[in-house]
Amino acid sequence: MTVDVALTADTAQAVLEAQPFSVLVGARMTQFGEGGATLEIPVRDELRQQNGFVHGGVLSYAADNALTFAAGTVLGANIMTAGFTITYLRPAQGVLLRADARADASTRRQALCRCDIYAVQDDGSEVLCAAAQGTATVKEPR
Repeated sequence: MTVDVALTADTAQAVLEAQPFSVLVGARMTQFGEGGATLEIPVRDELRQQNGFVHGGVLSYAADNALTFAAGTVLGANIMTAGFTITYLRPAQGVLLRADARADASTRRQALCRCDIYAVQDDGSEVLCAAAQGTATVKEPR
């Protein structure tokens, strides 16, 4: 039997901080709750690919985690990513990546979520650089 544990903002932040890769990229949660989650990643040279753009893997990481945290707002803490797709709309350049995710629909066992990823510029303007859709599902006990 699965135990439903609510996922609070404090618990979500602790989960993010316990993920070594999240720490490596410098991710921080800036919003959590009411069906949505926002992750931000400061852009630095180590996150860029050979042409100077933020690597697509970093955008995928941001989408994956933001989607799953958004799902956690409606499903609770005992979840995992079931899958997601991402579309890269334009190269990501700027000083910050912001992944805004929201749970669009859910059942007791899964949630469908969408995520927009923006590259924030020096002047604070935002450029939509990727969009993702995915599902998270309640984990089965072992």
